[in-house]
Amino acid sequence: MHTPTFLNSALVSTRRTLVAAALVALVTGCATVPTPVSIADTIANTPSLSTLNGLVKTAGLTDTLKGAGPYTVFAPNNEAFKAVPAKTLDDLAKNPEKLKAVLAYHVIAGKAMAADVKNSNAKTLNGADVALSKAGEFVTIENAAVTQADIVATNGVVHIIDTVLMPAK
Repeated sequence: MHTPTFLNSALVSTRRTLVAAALVALVTGCATVPTPVSIADTIANTPSLSTLNGLVKTAGLTDTLKGAGPYTVFAPNNEAFKAVPAKTLDDLAKNPEKLKAVLAYHVIAGKAMAADVKNSNAKTLNGADVALSKAGEFVTIENAAVTQADIVATNGVVHIIDTVLMPAK
């Protein structure tokens, strides 16, 4: 039995459409992979860091975190800021220099991926030392745990942490 020409033509057309759709889906899927941006832009583009983003702007640190770096930022998530007493946050919001010192306490010079962290001290941008620890894949800075590591930026790396670090007075 012979298949009519119009049926073969329709099958070929359907196959071509399916192949084209698969290629478009493949290319579109690849296009959604985020291209690294600066640390400041990474923080701004991460919904769980919206509180930190606002404070970075208030403290005037946006340009620093867009700078050449490289930097490693231990970025407290929104939940971490909810645990800070309201009075403390109000005080920081009214005192940009103090806020800048607190935020700089979350930044170290250089790019430290989680795999590179050793049990040691590191100097922060505000000049104080912080304790870094690693047990297996579990990384901490002072009393804060890294909940999401290795968010690569063009000028360093961001690690999301579960606690706001407060420098000694």
